Amino acid sequence: MRGGLLLLASLLASAVARAEVERFAVLIGNNNGAVNEAALQYAESDATRMHDVLQDLGDFRPENLVLVRGGDADAARRAIIAMNDRIRLRTNQTVLVVYYSGHADADALHLGGTTIPLAELEELVRGSAASFRLLVVDACRSGALTRVKGGTPAPAFSVKVDERLAGEGAVFLTSSAANEDAQESDELGGSFFSHFFISGLLGAADTDGDGNVAIGEAYRYAYDNTLRATSSTWAGVQHPTFSYAIRGEGDFVLTHLAARETARGRLRLAAGRSYLVFAGRRGAVVAEVDATGGGRRLSLRPGSYFVRGRGPRDLVEGEVTLRAGEEVVVQDSGLERVEYARLVRKGGGNLRSTVGAEAGFFARSPILDGQSTCLGLFAAVAVDLPLVTLAARAGGCHATFANENLSADADTFNLDLVALHVFDLRWVSFDLGLSGGAALLHQAFSTMGTAPSRSSAAAVFGVEAGAAIGLVGGFDLLAGVTGQAFFLRHDAGPGTGDETFDGRVAAMVRVGLGKRW
Repeated sequence: MRGGLLLLASLLASAVARAEVERFAVLIGNNNGAVNEAALQYAESDATRMHDVLQDLGDFRPENLVLVRGGDADAARRAIIAMNDRIRLRTNQTVLVVYYSGHADADALHLGGTTIPLAELEELVRGSAASFRLLVVDACRSGALTRVKGGTPAPAFSVKVDERLAGEGAVFLTSSAANEDAQESDELGGSFFSHFFISGLLGAADTDGDGNVAIGEAYRYAYDNTLRATSSTWAGVQHPTFSYAIRGEGDFVLTHLAARETARGRLRLAAGRSYLVFAGRRGAVVAEVDATGGGRRLSLRPGSYFVRGRGPRDLVEGEVTLRAGEEVVVQDSGLERVEYARLVRKGGGNLRSTVGAEAGFFARSPILDGQSTCLGLFAAVAVDLPLVTLAARAGGCHATFANENLSADADTFNLDLVALHVFDLRWVSFDLGLSGGAALLHQAFSTMGTAPSRSSAAAVFGVEAGAAIGLVGGFDLLAGVTGQAFFLRHDAGPGTGDETFDGRVAAMVRVGLGKRW
């Protein structure tokens, strides 16, 4: 009972402390820049997402939030000036957050053919009467605001301002260094930096698990993941930057995950995977959680979500329904497992190919009259592409031959190139395709007389069909059948000493194991 009273008292004290600080924000997004700049796709939606997160989890009252979508420079300038005028009339301590997503260069923001010089934006924020000011700019070459030249990684930092704002100061965060382009992602449905910054505010950046996301946590999460995500893009690595001049104690908290807890749902994600959370199976990306760090719990609005978790060997995905005031724990057992090869074939995510290895046993019917079944081993390397799987397969088998005059051992070594189209069902995958290659046939005779060993080459063409069933550990059980045509020279008949060139037909059955990476 006493512990419960202490917890209640602590929560009340925290609520009172937060109530002493009034929060204001101006969120600006514009997809259009100068006349010679290509239109962006997600700048305005990034600003809307930031608005919604601050309203739901950041203790920003709706009347203290202003969203400027698609407005020109005058509209953005008026919104910041009007908010500063409101702040100047307050007697309590205040916070001002200004967020911009759109076009820019090293000198100015570009809003639909108009501009705001970066120096003016900085002055509007730095000169505000707010006790604490945060400026977040997600734009090309925005690092000029923080005077960071070049693409050098920024060190970790901690914002030392407590919730009562005993000190004062300003923090500037930018999405790119002064010589870099800020990048958007069609897969994420937003800019890289804003996507990860907002994901962090929803809980992915809550590394200490205290239910709060401070500026330092959100920035570090956005920084690390922006570097990771842009390291493989055509434009190259994008380095977020920061600058701050502040006093006080403790980190300044931007979002409280327990805020409106009864009105929102909580999604707890299993460790060991990175997760994307979508607004429905074909909806926009809501948040992303890194596998290597960050919080594993997200605070989301009630509704239906589609969750995709990526691990070292496979992917799991499925639908999750969140209800107000409830927590849903996402585990692999409740989701459908998808091998990466399947993901490539159905065009999911940004994975364009997978590489695999296969090995096993095969049996082939005789090529020449009187031979036994040829038994052997095969190994293959395969590459899965969206429309076709390509493989290089090598193998060798041994057969025997015997009659009243002689006996022989017959070995065949073959190398084939295979092209398959794969059809994925729920538990099994079927493939159908063609193969072609070459074979070397070697015969060694045992006879009463003289019969030297001989070798001959053959061209081989085949039609293939197979199936694969997923096993534990990312392995597949493989089975297949191939109809083969061999074109080769061989004896025309006993005692003739002549050779003839023709085709022979054989059937091959194979079983084995495969693994994809």
